[in-house]
Amino acid sequence: MKLIKFLIIIFISLPSTIKADLNENLTNKLKEGGKLIFIRHAIAPGGGDPENFDINECNTQRNLDNNGRSQAKEIGNYLSSNNILIDKVISSEWCRCKETALLAFNKFETKSFLNSFYSSKFTKNKDRQIKELKMYIKNWESKKNLVLVTHYVVISEMLDYNPSSGEIVISDRNFKKLGNINIKY
Repeated sequence: MKLIKFLIIIFISLPSTIKADLNENLTNKLKEGGKLIFIRHAIAPGGGDPENFDINECNTQRNLDNNGRSQAKEIGNYLSSNNILIDKVISSEWCRCKETALLAFNKFETKSFLNSFYSSKFTKNKDRQIKELKMYIKNWESKKNLVLVTHYVVISEMLDYNPSSGEIVISDRNFKKLGNINIKY
């Protein structure tokens, strides 16, 4: 009976050990530089955007709540505390992405190719945005990492992976997914 309990304890603790090792390996890859760090915007309750959405008016958009703001700060803390070198931070023009970038990194620029194309209103932009994003990465030259704060549809399209809010997804320059890190708030 004691042996069974012992084995159960080992079994339960094993996944967290494996997860810690994977995060450490991924952090080491980031320290090498030259990676793409896709970040889905932090927690913004709801889904999609309201009918009266206006890209220039944050009060018409779905925005971060207090949990999202805390999560965004934790994203920045994680990368900073692990001494991950960042070339630049670019964000979608949506307010929830810009606020995530601001709280995590303080400094960013926006690019429309990171905007959402989730709603039918923006679906027509998808092919152009993906082409522009690929061209931007093709021309990007740095030994540091590039941060892209965006939406799940963009990450899903580029990496064939559906991230949670605030999730960090790392890829190489060829958009090969290397791993992901969930940031808890």
